[in-house]
This record gives sequence, structure tokens and C-alpha cells, in this order.
Amino acid sequence: MTDTAIPQAKARPAPFVAEVVRTEQISATMVRVVVGGPGLAAFEPSPHADSYVKVVFLPAGAPRPLRSDGRLDLDAVRAALPPTDQPRQRSYTVRDFADGELTLDFVVHGDDGVAGPWAEGAQTGDEVLLVGPGGAWSPDPTAACHLLAGDASALPAIAVALERLAPDAVGHAVIEVHGPEDEIPLSGPPGVRVHWVHQGFGVPGPALVEAVAGLPPLDGPVSAFVHGEAGAVRELRRHLRTERDVPRDQLSVSGYWRLGADDEGWRATKRDWLATIEQSEVAAGLV
Repeated sequence: MTDTAIPQAKARPAPFVAEVVRTEQISATMVRVVVGGPGLAAFEPSPHADSYVKVVFLPAGAPRPLRSDGRLDLDAVRAALPPTDQPRQRSYTVRDFADGELTLDFVVHGDDGVAGPWAEGAQTGDEVLLVGPGGAWSPDPTAACHLLAGDASALPAIAVALERLAPDAVGHAVIEVHGPEDEIPLSGPPGVRVHWVHQGFGVPGPALVEAVAGLPPLDGPVSAFVHGEAGAVRELRRHLRTERDVPRDQLSVSGYWRLGADDEGWRATKRDWLATIEQSEVAAGLV
């Protein structure tokens, strides 16, 4: 009889312990938070346009055990807390990283959520726990046309992608926000037209889907980045696959959030949601 090694659970990455350097209200519903400090010295940025970090929020009074390298032992924190009072994580696009400072843009809707209210009240010197970076997508430099579409949650990533495009790139960026007061200056090639879609305070998504569907024909090959509310993203993926013949490998598509679900609930069901979409494409002969 041979011994069989029991697989060990993979330890989660320890967070960087950074601090707020400064904040700025850049639109009616978006706050920019710049973080830095000695705890961010080992941070290595991702080269991808959709690079993101997870901001970790600990409950009040949570223990703070340290690893041998002096970084917070997040696994030990989780083990010491009851299931109903676990740390929360929210993913945010790396808007910029330069001179040891990391820039993150937060959508704020009053007291809703965890991260938005924190960002609105953040003060210089406040602690920020960051895990990452992640990310895997950048605009395809060989594409004939680029499509960037999303709501306010995708706006930072769209802004980065626009800045990464070649000077002669062509295409469209379609961004849904509540109104003109939520628009921010964007830099991109002159051949990429920016369309601001004003949702008002109705249901998010339909206006974005309608605007993308109303675009003129897109010369292929098309490189598309479509992120935002899950229902709208699903409709846009269907439109691009069935009506514009965009291959799946030229699509970066993700539901950043879902109407009616908190972040934890959405993450718990997101894998099944994506599997259902892919199964429908197989059934339709699109794969």
C-alpha cells in the first residue's frame, strides 16, 4: 500500500498594506483614490489594460495576525472570524500606477455598497489592503476596428484601453452613465469615437445595448471589450456574436455586477451564468 499525499489548500496571496495619499471627486458619482506608502514598494504592475486589484475591507475589530514577512495573514483573519463576518473584497481597475502610487476610481451611489461609501469618506493616511494585480486583456494591435462598451463600472478600464490604442486605431467607445455630470475627460485616438449614453435613473443596461446595436457596421477583424451589468453584457455578447459575427476569441466579456445581487452573491453564481451563455452559443452553432 502506497501513501497518498493529501493536497493542501493553496494559500491566498497576502494583501499589500498601503495608505491613502489623496482623493479627488472626478465626476458626480466617481471618486479617485490614490494610494501608496512603503507597503506598496513590492507591488509589480500588470501589463494588461484590464489590470485590477482587490480592495479588502475588514470588519471592525478584526484580528490582524502577521506572516513571517510582516504582511497581513488574510487566511488567519478569515479563520478567526465567523462566516457571517468575513472580510469583503471588491475588484477595481488599476487606472494608473506610477512613481509608487496606484490610482483607483470608485463609483459612489450614496450609502449603497461597501467600497463606494469608503472611497467617499477616505482620508489621507487611511489604511488600504490590496490583493493583486490580476488582468489578462489588452487591445489587439492587429484589429481593424475596436469596440469598447460598458457602464460606469467599466469606465476606468475603457479609459485605460483608449490610452493604449495605437494613434491610427479606429472604432467606438460606448459608455453608459446616469447623465452629463458623470462624464469624464477621455484620451484616445481621433479615429475612435466616444459615445456617452445617458441612462437617467431608470434600469441600467437597455440604453447601452440599444446604442451598441445602433452603431454602423464594424470592419473586421473586431476587437471588443464589453463589461458592466450582467444582463446588458449578455445581450451585447449575443448581438456581437450573432449579428456582427465577432469571433469569441476577439471578445473580452464579463459581468462586473448584476442588478439585484450584492457582490458576494454575484460571485457565487457568476461561473454558472457564464456556463449557461456558452452552452447557448454551442446550441446555436456559434462555437
